[in-house]
Amino acid sequence: MIDHVFITVSDIARSRVFYAAALKALGWRDIGIYRSASGPEGIPDLYGYGDSSGASIWLRDGSEQVARTHIGFVAGDHASVDRAYRVAIAAGGQDNGEPAIRDYFAPGYYAGNVLDPDGNSIEFVSKG
Repeated sequence: MIDHVFITVSDIARSRVFYAAALKALGWRDIGIYRSASGPEGIPDLYGYGDSSGASIWLRDGSEQVARTHIGFVAGDHASVDRAYRVAIAAGGQDNGEPAIRDYFAPGYYAGNVLDPDGNSIEFVSKG
């Protein structure tokens, strides 16, 4: 299952109005803003919308230097994150953050990140 997706937009205010309205029709809600100052360097401000399953999308400003797409895939536990990360690197991915606890996102957030051969950002995440 997909856990989250980052969507790069050219106008945050306009896109927030659009996504809030469109996703509300599907039962999604505004889940808040992740401020870049609360985490490591290189992560931009993110504006989130989520559904009852825990899936989310996050809008980010297109003026930032960011990967083309970012998709977070659900992993069942830390070992699954570690395994998917290692396999992705062996299959030609590039390290974009070794598996580690990332509690600046949420308590228990454990993830490993790779860039695919085209520079898309892939995250394997366990929130247990």
